[in-house]
Amino acid sequence: MRRLILISLLTLLCYAPAKAANADSSKKNKAQLIVLPVVAKSIETSWSFGAAASATFHLFKHDTIARTSNLQALSLYSIKRQFIVAVTGTQYFKRETYILSEQISYSYFPDKFWGLGNKTPDSAGESYTFRQYYFTPHLMRNLGSDLYIGIPLEIQKVLSVDYKHGGDFDKQNIAGRRPYFIAGLGLSFTYDDRNNAFAPDKGYFAQVYVNHFDHYLGSDYVYTNYVIDLRKYITIYERQVLALQAYTFNNTGNVPLRSLASFGGNNSMRGYYDGRYKDKNQFTIQAEYRLPIYRRFGAVVFGGVGDVSHRISDYRLADLKYSYGGGLRFALNRTERLNLRLDYGIGGGRNHGLYLQIGEAF
Repeated sequence: MRRLILISLLTLLCYAPAKAANADSSKKNKAQLIVLPVVAKSIETSWSFGAAASATFHLFKHDTIARTSNLQALSLYSIKRQFIVAVTGTQYFKRETYILSEQISYSYFPDKFWGLGNKTPDSAGESYTFRQYYFTPHLMRNLGSDLYIGIPLEIQKVLSVDYKHGGDFDKQNIAGRRPYFIAGLGLSFTYDDRNNAFAPDKGYFAQVYVNHFDHYLGSDYVYTNYVIDLRKYITIYERQVLALQAYTFNNTGNVPLRSLASFGGNNSMRGYYDGRYKDKNQFTIQAEYRLPIYRRFGAVVFGGVGDVSHRISDYRLADLKYSYGGGLRFALNRTERLNLRLDYGIGGGRNHGLYLQIGEAF
């Protein structure tokens, strides 16, 4: 899901407005389904073809407390023979007593690897291909006052990793360069008083979770993952919104390839190839200003800084990476604030990219 970048404007202009108009004409608590054929191009995939779908619904029709639940699906095949199928979503149960979020995916993906660390050479990268299944359900229980306690589960099966023997994978002795299985179970604490699930204009989101991977769960690698995600949404003037995020992803132990901190992508540090920098730890700080233009159309400007490191103490101010850019928004469903976003991000060096997704970056 994180790989989807540019979509053909012809598809959007001919298909999305009709669907969006039908969505807005119905009641807010009625289930909605939007399906888009996709023609995509990215620095990771080149040209890709497939379909994307987004469903919004309420699990309990007359529940006025719970926010709108959602499911999103994506299927892509690229001219580089990359194939991705993914389903993500969040379901809000009655009065938000429970919240369930999930991601399920299968990927066959020729990718790039520049080595570990924040000073890898600005080259074409070393090619490799992986096949994997990924499943991450996260169930949370409401403790009252917008506080939640949760149990995240992560299961990942890497079926194959094809790489150049004697290259960076072997020289750096990268864990997980052969097929493996990991399973982790953890604990999360979340504070969430945002007023909308897709594009909030006020409120806080703060989540901290720890996920431990160990042999007793069948995992081939033993390590612990720590994540902190802090967000704030501020209405500046009418429908103009300032969105802020601080995010850190950290690991201790023997971390395999596909679980390393990955820098870049369509949600964080837009403009960098997803995985341009990899290591055990990563942090980003980003801001986005969102404003309406005309009817269903809006615009954003964004910027961020961040870096990766082998140890948290290794971060240096002089090594920070930056990205910035802007984009357009088209409201697929104005009632639920579900937007189609088209962003262009620019990073340091030769890093840049055009992105299109359903839903905001954060």
